[in-house]
Amino acid sequence: MSVEPLGRGPAGAAGPLRIDLLGPVRALRGDVPVALGPVRRQAVLAALVLRAPGFVTYRQLLDDVWGAEPPGTGHRVLPSYVYALRRALDPADAGPDRSVIGGGRGGYRFEPGGARTDLAELAEQAALGRHAKASGDLDGALDAGGRALALLRGEPLPGLPGPLADTERQRLVRLRRALQQERAECLILLGRHPEALDGLLAASGALPYDEPLAALRMRALYGSGRQAEALAVYRETRARLLDELGVEPGEDLRRVHQAVLRRDDALLLGRGARAAGAGTLWATAADPEESVHTGRAEDPDRPVDARRSGVPDSPVRPRRNELPGDTACLVGRAADLAVLTAPVHPGAVSVMTVDGTAGVGKTALVVRAAWALADEHPDGCLFVDLEAHGADGPHRALRRLLRTVRGPAEELPAERDDADGLTDLVTAWRAATSGLRLLLVVDGARSAEQVRPLLPAGPGSRVLVAGRRRLPGLDADARLTVEPLDTGESVGLLRALLGESRADGEPEAAVELARRCGGLPLALRIASARLQNRPSWTLSFLAGRMSDDARGLDELRAEDRSVEAAFRLSYERLEPELQRGFRVLGVLPTVRFDGLGPAAALGRSRAHAERILEGLVDASLLQEPHPGRYRLHDLVRAHARRLAAAAPGEAAADRAAVLRLYTAAGRLAGDWGPDAFPTGPDTAGAPFTGRREASAWLDAAGGELVDVVAYAAAAGEFDHACWIAEALVDHLLRQGQPHECRAALELALPCADRATDRRMRSSLRSCRGVVDVHRGRFRQAHAWFTEALHSSTGARDRARAVAGIGVCAWTQGRVEEGTAHLEEAVELAAGHGDDWLTNVVTCNLGAIHHQQGRHEQALSLYLSALALAERSGRPRTISSSLCFVADAQLALGRTAEAVGLLRRAAALAREADEATLHASALSRLATAEQVRGELRTAVDTHHEALSTLTEHTSTWLEMEIRIRLGSTYAAAGRHAEARREFRTALSLPDAGDHPRQYDRARAGLAAADDRAPDAADR
Repeated sequence: MSVEPLGRGPAGAAGPLRIDLLGPVRALRGDVPVALGPVRRQAVLAALVLRAPGFVTYRQLLDDVWGAEPPGTGHRVLPSYVYALRRALDPADAGPDRSVIGGGRGGYRFEPGGARTDLAELAEQAALGRHAKASGDLDGALDAGGRALALLRGEPLPGLPGPLADTERQRLVRLRRALQQERAECLILLGRHPEALDGLLAASGALPYDEPLAALRMRALYGSGRQAEALAVYRETRARLLDELGVEPGEDLRRVHQAVLRRDDALLLGRGARAAGAGTLWATAADPEESVHTGRAEDPDRPVDARRSGVPDSPVRPRRNELPGDTACLVGRAADLAVLTAPVHPGAVSVMTVDGTAGVGKTALVVRAAWALADEHPDGCLFVDLEAHGADGPHRALRRLLRTVRGPAEELPAERDDADGLTDLVTAWRAATSGLRLLLVVDGARSAEQVRPLLPAGPGSRVLVAGRRRLPGLDADARLTVEPLDTGESVGLLRALLGESRADGEPEAAVELARRCGGLPLALRIASARLQNRPSWTLSFLAGRMSDDARGLDELRAEDRSVEAAFRLSYERLEPELQRGFRVLGVLPTVRFDGLGPAAALGRSRAHAERILEGLVDASLLQEPHPGRYRLHDLVRAHARRLAAAAPGEAAADRAAVLRLYTAAGRLAGDWGPDAFPTGPDTAGAPFTGRREASAWLDAAGGELVDVVAYAAAAGEFDHACWIAEALVDHLLRQGQPHECRAALELALPCADRATDRRMRSSLRSCRGVVDVHRGRFRQAHAWFTEALHSSTGARDRARAVAGIGVCAWTQGRVEEGTAHLEEAVELAAGHGDDWLTNVVTCNLGAIHHQQGRHEQALSLYLSALALAERSGRPRTISSSLCFVADAQLALGRTAEAVGLLRRAAALAREADEATLHASALSRLATAEQVRGELRTAVDTHHEALSTLTEHTSTWLEMEIRIRLGSTYAAAGRHAEARREFRTALSLPDAGDHPRQYDRARAGLAAADDRAPDAADR
């Protein structure tokens, strides 16, 4: 039977790939449209393109496309989307390494190669337009801008779900508006006023409050000889702003209004001025006296002139600037500075808050921003350090601020430190600042209650508030959390402080020192000061002294400056409940965590623990990189551990509670069942509703599970180290993490000799054997099982060791020996009611019969194993047993029965969120479909199996699926594709560790080569 080729794009399509996102999402190969499928798949493609060339993690992709409602299967849904996109977008001859969607550990990357996107063209044309305008080439700017606008062919990304698509739509709407306004200004400067006016009139109805748009309309009307209509636009805009928003027009629109009244062609039309560049109008300075704004109601068509206004002259007060000196080295804060210095509404008081952990550089950042903003605040730049004013900070700070703006001779409200006294001071402060445009920097803020009384009242004033605590109770226009510098930025600061030659002379040590300082500018400055004072010290020497976290804190001290002192101050200001919670963090074994670990240590609910954690986040002692997931900065973590160690009894109890939680999670997440763990902590009180919830909690820890075992061993918790390593075996192997599993067991094995639970000596050795069997290393596994047998102290330990020896003997060709051991193991396991081990050993006995052609005997054993699995009720065990039964039915020629069983097995595995078992069941199903002659269906099912694989999938399983897919391709006569799958199987990491699969792949490749019709097919 022949099948149609599984093409990667439209049949016969050739030429470069183009992807368009500026209207409906579409792709074309040459001139031929490519079918992209449902909108969610289009959204995945759009997210990868929008974030190109960056690597997009699974978590980022889920957040971009699904937002707050991720799919129940989490990131395991992504491979099926990516597989379909690759199939549609890649050329027919593209291998995995030439796909436009590259894969990596934990995510994907759009790698266009020769592909083009309309987003890239839009950016190019917009940049050309800006460059042409800046250089005075208005015609060139107009042409490039027109091409950019033409690319925006309608609503971008219509119907695509997800936060990223929403954000991109908003960005492109803003960009279209900006391009339209740039086009209008170019037309005005070229004298093409009617043409500019046509476009402006079309846009003005949708943007009634857009002052730059109104200013352009006024200029176009003025250039068309319609001065009265230009003034009417100002009156209408001003009335709308006052009536509906309660604000006066901004300075730029008022300046255009004055220019129309004065008939200032140079300002309005560019006549007599230099060649117009981007923003020329807004950079032109008007006569200072003509921009005076008294705040009184006035005739909007009457020029404002202080010399003729009749307003008596006010006494001229010298401009006050109290800002501290700006630091010479501020690295990596360009984006933060852009937020703090962004334009704000001219008629309001703008408040921006800056928070972050101690030593991260908040004050340096706000001071730099304040100096950048100083010229915009003609009535003064004031600085208040609330740390210096103590508990009654607002009273003292307001008195000093009032003396500053009113002068020392002015009478202040009576000195009273109660609430009424504060009310009098606030009233006086607001009255004194109502006509001033001030810049106020408030440092060391601890609460919103401290800051609110200090806010000035003058329109156009700006307040920058810095402190360690977040201030959710303070109304703010922008909130900024200052993060530690990344490694590159930290090295850049070291180079600036130490000198490039010294830092560049030890590049690796500079990176290590930067890492040890955790990206905190305070730590980097102290480290640099120590190196400056000790010329004989090398960077590697200081980094070595800081190699231990606790000692690192001691090294980051210079006279009265200390990183730990800064952390201690934050801790001492916490309420007692938060202090207790912070000490708990010092005993957590992982860098990232959720509320369950602290809840277990505190003996409280998860909700209670999360309230404490959120309080620590607000105090900038804890980070929350993802909702409900927390992490400690490395140096803060060292401080927390030091505080915990100061209360050893409390710390020991907290640590034991947390480690019991990991043991319980591992035992509940696996399929071994409670009978497999006759010793150790009881799981009855664990906060997990079942296997899936426990497994998901362990999954969230990722690669840090090995660190939990290491932490327990280092803390002398030898029993816990052994129990956790044992409990994690089934979970880690099921997740395709044999290396992590082996590492955990290697850490725990030395603890077994010092543990009070003597069962651990045998159990951990059997676990090592299980890992080696999983990796196909049967000789090493046999040695471990033999040691386990010699160390066994009970029938359960003996049963597991004997079963392992039997499996190893069978797989190494000693079938009779293997069978005897397996039969002994069945008797031992059944005698102690260990259904899981009985099921596994029975399936292995069935496999021996199956391998030797005794399919009826194999089926009988498989059915017995299935009955045990059904009794246990564990979906994974049932699904695995169904696969074995299906193998026997298929060998007996009962293909229909096999297909039905495998479909049930695949469904159970999918419902249980078992990606590895799901892939195995699907691949077996595809083999059954191939036996039925349904080659096309079999190919699709094999590809579905491949699409479920993750970065954690074991090599042997991927080899098995690709070998079966290669065999299906060969049966369909598609030898080139068959060879590709066999070669891919042989090239997988550690493929040589699986000799059975490796030999089958080599044989399949040789057969495909022999069957090729001609050399060209090779």
